[in-house]
Amino acid sequence: MHSRTPFYAGLDIGGTSIKSLIVDAEGRQIGAYGEVKSCVNQGYRATFHQLNLALEEICQANGIATDAIAGIGLDVPAPSSHGVIWGVANLAEDWVGHDIRTAYEKECGKPVTMTNDANAAAVGEYMMRDGYEGPLLLLAAGTGLGGGFVLPGGELYEGANGLAFELGRITVPFMEDGVLPADSTGTTGALEAWVSLMALRRQVEKELARPENANHVLNQGELSAAEKAYKLRDLAEEGDPFSLRIFEKQARILGYAIGDLCATLDPGLVVLGGGLAEAKFRDWYLDEVKKGFAGRAQPFYQRSPIDPERETTRFEWALGGDGAAAFGMARVAQRRGMPGSD
Repeated sequence: MHSRTPFYAGLDIGGTSIKSLIVDAEGRQIGAYGEVKSCVNQGYRATFHQLNLALEEICQANGIATDAIAGIGLDVPAPSSHGVIWGVANLAEDWVGHDIRTAYEKECGKPVTMTNDANAAAVGEYMMRDGYEGPLLLLAAGTGLGGGFVLPGGELYEGANGLAFELGRITVPFMEDGVLPADSTGTTGALEAWVSLMALRRQVEKELARPENANHVLNQGELSAAEKAYKLRDLAEEGDPFSLRIFEKQARILGYAIGDLCATLDPGLVVLGGGLAEAKFRDWYLDEVKKGFAGRAQPFYQRSPIDPERETTRFEWALGGDGAAAFGMARVAQRRGMPGSD
């Protein structure tokens, strides 16, 4: 049983699971991550039950009493502002317009901080880099494309309404069969329409429909579009030229967009997250991202004119995997629980 020093929990709400993690008063992780089933499509009250279960299980697994948890950091898979959900995303309708943060504070009886999942992952990645004090820009491709920006010293930038850095909405001027493709919201020309699992599904189907690809293995059998997109990564890891061409285009476009982001933010450090962070071909993919970046970014965002050996924008893969968001929110709760904090 741990001593009764204050502890802080991070609860990461996903579409299929809720991940949990505890840190101590110094921000050190206690034990491993926990995970329980999510039920966001059944409403926020049903999800509160699962949040309580996640908290109970992670505390029990680490020998900590739940009343020793002094604060909770919560993240949600949707746009949110000061604890209020602004868009449905993968949630049930009753989430939208409700002050989820305040409602869960009343439910659990503890202070709660809240942001969206991409912001939480950005903070988690920042906190995992001991000694780094500059800004950090995270882009993470999954079903869609999310991201977050952390200011020097580790403060998350969320904008006036907590809605900043919906990076999937950034416009890129790349066409497909003469038209700008649209993302899941119908926004034409959006980066997410090129860099996301949903984009891969569309791209794979279009490429497989071309006569020269009629005999490709993905055209054999009865796989769905989603299954083909998942299979594409496996084939790329085996060196399949068809699959690598699709990922190459995706990577170049992502690098192009990062070039424009650097002109606005000058982040210094760009972290790429999502499923490809674990792929066998990730080094090759990152090289392709850098090529897209080099073709778009001004030279001084690439190398210093004062010290040409110094990269002015560095690229790294995410360190935290699926647990970065829970860690980030636990650290946010811990920092806000420190003496002298707001």
